[in-house]
Amino acid sequence: MTDQLSPAERFAASRRRSGHPVLEAFRASQRFDLDAFQIEACTQLEDGKSVLVAAPTGAGKTIVAEFAIFQAMQRPRAKVFYTTPMKALSNQKFQELTAEYGPESVGLLTGDSNVNSGARIVIMTTEVLRNMLYADSDLLRDLEYVVMDEVHFLADRFRGAVWEEVIIHLPQSVRMVSLSATVSNAEEFGDWLQAVRGDTSVIVSEERPVPLDQHILMRTKLVDLFDSSGTIGTNRVNPELVQLSRSGSRPSGGRGGGRGGARHHSYGGRPETQRMQRPDVVRLLESRNLLPAIFFIFSRNGCDQAVAQVLRAGLRFTTTQERDEIREIVEERCRTLLDEDLAVLGYWDWLSGLERGVAAHHAGLLPAFKEVVEELFQKKLVKVVFATETLALGINMPARTVVLEKLEKFNGESRVPITPGEYTQLTGRAGRRGIDVEGHSVIQWVDGLDPQAVASLASRRTYPLNSSFRPTYNMAVNLIEQFGRQRTREILESSFAQFQADRAVVDLARKVRSQEESLAGYKQSMTCHLGDFGEYSGIRRELTDLERKGISNTASRAERDKRQRHLGDLRRRMKQHPCHACQERETHARWAERYWKLKRETDQLSSQIRNRTGAVARIFDRVTEVLVELGYLHSTESGEFELSETGRMLRRIYGERDLLVAESLRRGYWNDLDAPSLAAMATALVYEPRREEGELGDRHLPRGRFREALELTGNLWAELDDMEHAHRLPGSQPLSTGLALAMWRWTNGTPLDAVLREADMAAGDFVRWSKQTIDLLDQLSVVADGEVGRTARAALDGIRRGIVAYSSVA
Repeated sequence: MTDQLSPAERFAASRRRSGHPVLEAFRASQRFDLDAFQIEACTQLEDGKSVLVAAPTGAGKTIVAEFAIFQAMQRPRAKVFYTTPMKALSNQKFQELTAEYGPESVGLLTGDSNVNSGARIVIMTTEVLRNMLYADSDLLRDLEYVVMDEVHFLADRFRGAVWEEVIIHLPQSVRMVSLSATVSNAEEFGDWLQAVRGDTSVIVSEERPVPLDQHILMRTKLVDLFDSSGTIGTNRVNPELVQLSRSGSRPSGGRGGGRGGARHHSYGGRPETQRMQRPDVVRLLESRNLLPAIFFIFSRNGCDQAVAQVLRAGLRFTTTQERDEIREIVEERCRTLLDEDLAVLGYWDWLSGLERGVAAHHAGLLPAFKEVVEELFQKKLVKVVFATETLALGINMPARTVVLEKLEKFNGESRVPITPGEYTQLTGRAGRRGIDVEGHSVIQWVDGLDPQAVASLASRRTYPLNSSFRPTYNMAVNLIEQFGRQRTREILESSFAQFQADRAVVDLARKVRSQEESLAGYKQSMTCHLGDFGEYSGIRRELTDLERKGISNTASRAERDKRQRHLGDLRRRMKQHPCHACQERETHARWAERYWKLKRETDQLSSQIRNRTGAVARIFDRVTEVLVELGYLHSTESGEFELSETGRMLRRIYGERDLLVAESLRRGYWNDLDAPSLAAMATALVYEPRREEGELGDRHLPRGRFREALELTGNLWAELDDMEHAHRLPGSQPLSTGLALAMWRWTNGTPLDAVLREADMAAGDFVRWSKQTIDLLDQLSVVADGEVGRTARAALDGIRRGIVAYSSVA
């Protein structure tokens, strides 16, 4: 290859190699050579800069993070923290890096797993790192790099603020490797990182490492979405597809323009309007050599039903040898599950599907089961997975083909179209680097689908990253303790939220200036030689508005008389005004109408500017007002704040209900609870029911002291909610007791089948809420004094059993 280079190109390549020896050593250790964007990012890292890498799913962003780790390991004590948004991602990355660097060099911290925390490479959730920074943990010593995987989670309205807290508070000496999906405002985010972190390079790649062929499954035939007849790159919709959608006629059989075996294909004997059944779609993909495939179905029940349909159809995608390997892996991974729980979990049906190469993947599955499905799919033993969109979030499970049965999903309130960003994320799973020449996406046709709209969805890259940052009570007390009030306000002004607001203010101010110039022109055009036409038009405008507004039928006689007097006064003033006699009055009036309309718009823009300037600091001021009122902060003579004893307790309570938890502890509302009741109370604080779930009556609540404590805590929530609204803060949702009795029974030792019946909940959901309950009880065990702390530890012991205690890493 080097023989084909010119002497100048060979010299430049030699200069690059000599200037970046660590990168060259890293490249030599890889199975594939690096892409241009990966080389650029790694070069910047070796030059001592931080990087933001924005690239499509599957493009190989993590190579940049792996280079940062490789570079740190060349030094005797340098450490790397690798943060992820989800525990499942943390577990996967822990296993990968342990295989690469050995168990003595790699640790894991996810809230419920603590493995080798002093290692040189530690994988953790972002919240764990945020808590470390506030606690000034000794583990931060010698930290050289922080990798923030899936940094676009910063836009998540529930957890996104944590990413900004970490970015702002990391020591300046630490370099950051921020990995993001392709977002439309990557440069803006990079500018903010440059402002708060210093030297940061932004590397954006739109290129997929494996090209994507996009198809529509129109009844029984695969049709290319885009025209490939010599107009590649124009994103022109396939004319045949447009014709078929208009005519509604049955597509003919025969060959078309699809690549990689995805030619037009037809099965006979079906009514025109009938969609292919799922087993037939799977058969079609298998016949076109388009497996393994992930079917995205935006419903858990839909995923489970799809697996059952394929199994009922008698499909099998595995050999005898593969079935033996599958059974061996499943039995090894699930050996810690209790025999009596296996039937409750649907283990035998699940195993039967796996042995035939078919599985579901969604949040209702036990985490152990999801991890097995991921492992078997990566090993090409499972060929067909029916999944909800949560699979698209970071887990390494590429397929040859991705199938979308619908282009809309239920968002909790109604069915809404998926966004271009979501489409990009989902189809990013299609195409396995080093295995597939191209990936394939298949959208199943439904009546009324517009090919042009689908093409627009598939070709747009509009996925803006918007901050969800807002100050919390915990954040306020931690920052005030470390930096004082004024410095905290300055720090919060450096958030991405304020950065975006300030940029918007610049654009708004530019628009206001432009409109003010237009207003001056309008004012000049309505100038009248007889008098002040602005004053005259103001009277006319007020009169017109009052006449149009009318008066209510229920108005009193006095109100009607008052209105009539006001109308009469305005008419008299208008007629007496000098400008009323002007011959060009109506010409001036047309300019005046434009003037007042534009002035109203300009005033609204000016109001927006006032509201956005310093918005984050204003919210912080309101938060501190609540904390002062409740005694968590005290004002000093110098105008600073200092923390009270309860303020210091609040520093160590993290979560949506930080203030409610701290205040309940301070008032002693939970002092008399036993371990199961405290577990039930913690669940009521963290549990968020689905919208369709109603609150349960008292008979579904634990008896005894719990009910009294719940009433006190509920009244306290209402008191705090009123206080927050009085201080113009948004407040929070009431406690949700839907899972309280089930958690009380589980902590008391009730068998799994009875608990899941009581909860009316899938095993995976129960484990997820149990883990969140454990997180809160863990905090209580540390911050609560005396009996409550001991009770929290006993509750933890009661919850951590059976499927909740299972861990793939510990």
